[in-house]
Amino acid sequence: MIKIMADSTCDLSKEVLELYDISLAPLTINIEGKLYKDRVDIEPNDFYGMLEGLSEHPTTGMPSPEEYLKIIKKAVNDGCNEILCECMSSGTSGAYQSAVIAKDYFYEESPDSAVKIHIVDSKSMSHGSGWLIMKSAMMREQGASFEEIVDFNETYKTKVKHFLSVDDLNHLIKSGRLTNASAFIGKILMLKPIMTMKQGKGAIIAKERGRNKVLKHYVQEFIKRNDKEMTEFILIGYTSDKTVAETLKEKIREEAGFSGAIHIMQMGVSVGTHVGPGAISMFFIEK
Repeated sequence: MIKIMADSTCDLSKEVLELYDISLAPLTINIEGKLYKDRVDIEPNDFYGMLEGLSEHPTTGMPSPEEYLKIIKKAVNDGCNEILCECMSSGTSGAYQSAVIAKDYFYEESPDSAVKIHIVDSKSMSHGSGWLIMKSAMMREQGASFEEIVDFNETYKTKVKHFLSVDDLNHLIKSGRLTNASAFIGKILMLKPIMTMKQGKGAIIAKERGRNKVLKHYVQEFIKRNDKEMTEFILIGYTSDKTVAETLKEKIREEAGFSGAIHIMQMGVSVGTHVGPGAISMFFIEK
């Protein structure tokens, strides 16, 4: 039996997590000296509602090896003998290393165990790793072997195309994801940066003036880059404004002619700490 686990930055909805029995190791968020566990002690809507009124910008911390180990042990006790753990990119967090340490702990405590554990450095963030997790869960439901699922992840993890744009550059500055100079220029010109993942780290690839042009950019790039055979579904993420995500979904249907499933899901507190309210993202497999 195959168990799938991840860290909370995958940003999958509760419905998806429950449907596929996916367990999460939560990141921690420090909000003015008080620690919260992502999606455990605090929900996204509550967080976005309080964010603008905080005197200090929140910070995030990776899951501890103990959090991962707890999930691994429970999975084994439940009869799972193969475990896939999907982690956010090692280029942006120590979560991957934390999961590797947990795996080592498990084998040190159970040296004769026949349980297989594979830790994926997804090279992705937010619904990028979420896309891989959903696909892995679907493959499991369709009868794929553990080896086939692992091979898919390692083959396609760098093919998950990320697009992310933010409404307010200040959150990227405060979290250290953008320089003051870049933000200043962006504000003067009313530009919204569009980011993707390159070599496991976030990178700005374009700047558009206004949200409508951001969505147009997304659709045009999707038409150009989409791998029609591999993109069974698209994930659209948002932090605080779901209507923008719904508008993007309509544009992809009408202008790109995509007939597969398009899932809209809210970004969690960990990711939202860095991108802030008004962020919009899209994920698919590129050629």
